[in-house]
Amino acid sequence: METLFIGKNLLFLHDVESTNTYAMNLLRNVNVIEGTVIHTDNQTKGRGQRGALWTSNIGQNIASSIILKPTFLGIDNTFYLSKISALAVYDLLTDILHNSQYDIKIKWPNDILVNQQKIAGILIENNFSNTAIQYSVIGIGLNVNQDTFSEFERLATSLKLISGKAFDRELILNLLCEKLEKWYLKLKQQKTSLIDKQYLNCLFGLNKTMSFKDLNDLYFDGKIIDVSKNGKLRLELSDLSIKEYDIKEIKFLA
Repeated sequence: METLFIGKNLLFLHDVESTNTYAMNLLRNVNVIEGTVIHTDNQTKGRGQRGALWTSNIGQNIASSIILKPTFLGIDNTFYLSKISALAVYDLLTDILHNSQYDIKIKWPNDILVNQQKIAGILIENNFSNTAIQYSVIGIGLNVNQDTFSEFERLATSLKLISGKAFDRELILNLLCEKLEKWYLKLKQQKTSLIDKQYLNCLFGLNKTMSFKDLNDLYFDGKIIDVSKNGKLRLELSDLSIKEYDIKEIKFLA
């Protein structure tokens, strides 16, 4: 693996409820090396955003958690971890798939879509100390060779479904580690403007009017214009007012 530290320490588990849960428990008891990657063939209770389950067929996909220690990052800037994680998966996909043939986008906050179908999800959990992050667990699920999905995942896809061929999951994991390390080092170098620009360039629905539902089950349209520093989606509403929404306050409508 051509990285400096991410993925140099690999911990493989045949079965685990959640790689993120395992990593967080490990960090509470052991001084884990930064860049440690925990991955599994069978994640029985994988977790996604909003408490959703992330299901995955045994031995067909990437289910991994990467341990980082971004103590240089202030609490107000934690959303940059979502940005760089999404950009890492985006870069991986653009390396594997021909960009001209596939519409690859980051759906706020950090789902990855190919042709408007979900191919990857990211769940980040942080532990804070005073005004900085003590450690972070970046959970990434990427559909690689799975070719059937349940009715609840009808909008999901995989690399195999898209391309018609199977992929070596070890090579995919290595590439993921390389891409994440590249963006993590840029964040460490405080290249936040570059990260912001690239994230927006890849954002699904940017400058387009889309339909949403809020906490009160009210349906409305809004144009995505930006993502705030703390990770809220900024929408221009029909009355031309600008409003920000947190991940728990709004839902995209298909």
